[in-house]
Amino acid sequence: MALLGVFIAALAVLGAPLSASASAPDTPGADQEQTDFYFAGVIKYDDEPVPDVTISVEGNGFEAETVTNETGAWRLYVPEKDTYTITVDEETLPDGVIVDAAQLPEGTQPSQGTTASFEVEFGLTGSKILNLFLGEGERVTTSFFDQLVERLINGLNFGLLLALAAIGVSLIFGTTGLTNFAHAEMVTFGAVMAVVFGSFYAVPMWVTIPIVLLLGAALGWGLDAGLWRPLRHRGIGMVPLMIVSIGLSLLIRYVIQFFMGGSTRQLPGADAPKIQLLGPIKLSVVDMMSMGISIVVIVAVAFWLLRTRVGKATRAISDNPGLAAASGINVDRVIRTVWILSASLAGLAGVLWGYFRPGVKWDMGVHILLLMFAAVTLGGLGTAFGALIGALIVGILVEVSTLWLPSDLKYVGALAVLILILLVRPQGILGRRERIG
Repeated sequence: MALLGVFIAALAVLGAPLSASASAPDTPGADQEQTDFYFAGVIKYDDEPVPDVTISVEGNGFEAETVTNETGAWRLYVPEKDTYTITVDEETLPDGVIVDAAQLPEGTQPSQGTTASFEVEFGLTGSKILNLFLGEGERVTTSFFDQLVERLINGLNFGLLLALAAIGVSLIFGTTGLTNFAHAEMVTFGAVMAVVFGSFYAVPMWVTIPIVLLLGAALGWGLDAGLWRPLRHRGIGMVPLMIVSIGLSLLIRYVIQFFMGGSTRQLPGADAPKIQLLGPIKLSVVDMMSMGISIVVIVAVAFWLLRTRVGKATRAISDNPGLAAASGINVDRVIRTVWILSASLAGLAGVLWGYFRPGVKWDMGVHILLLMFAAVTLGGLGTAFGALIGALIVGILVEVSTLWLPSDLKYVGALAVLILILLVRPQGILGRRERIG
């Protein structure tokens, strides 16, 4: 109950209103179906408006475009609040000018190797004002090789943070047989707690992350002690337990939305600039810290599984629960430890996912839930090391696929490869063949 009180109090902090939005000018785009959500702004060069510039928006299966009027103003309506890619058609810009990267609006992320295309996400309101300024420069596009290297590095970063969450899913499945759909909300919980302590209370992130790990451990302990252990002792089957996990997922998700709202909150330092390291490789300090933390934690989990007594007991239970119990292993105690560890890893993954997206949102965990399951299945059900390998493969495939697929479809490629591999090797990469029937 104390943990629940802390959780609700933290979420209540997120319910506090932020700043009001600016109003949008009357602009082109009247031929669009007008909704409650839109992007708008003005394009200027040397403080003069630039007319007849084509602006397009794409995202969430939606596409539209418009042209700036004589005052340089534009407006584009979208069906819902989400992340969209705004693109300025460089062919319609005056000769010798490009979008000034130094004056991009706050919270925008350049994409596709050019400042003429960038990702934007709505804030608290249904409108987003994007005033763009032009500057002199060459229109340079990134080579295919440079884009490939950049996406491989991003995929490695994404795969490592995905592995933290997937290892937890695998450990829980291996010891209990439960497919835990609420694991996505454990990821969201960690990110939300990082916003509460890191943003609202300005606690340094090097202190916030250990706090998130402790709160995640407490959440895992509470869920097992209050829900899963009693259900196991009642002999409830795996299918009903899976349905309970779906209900728990929905409950936690909408409790978070009730207090947090539908807005996206940024973690401290999420807008850190990227540093040129070697050739086309560009990483921010946050990216490097994220990858370093992920590697250290994964190595620590591997050491725990291979060298500690509890870790060996965990692997024994995953191999044969009945034989492990007959050998004197306290199965309930080991499962409790697994829940604590898995929830901590999920909380940490949530913080890193909040930086990678970037932004913390009430449903952010469910966006990677299928990828977690894909990683676990691809690597081999119930094997933590298989989950690591599967997560790295999925993470790299997701990011590299954007070279050919629209960003909205980047998860499709990973899931398609999963299906193909399972047709060839149903037990996964590190899984064992099992005889059924």
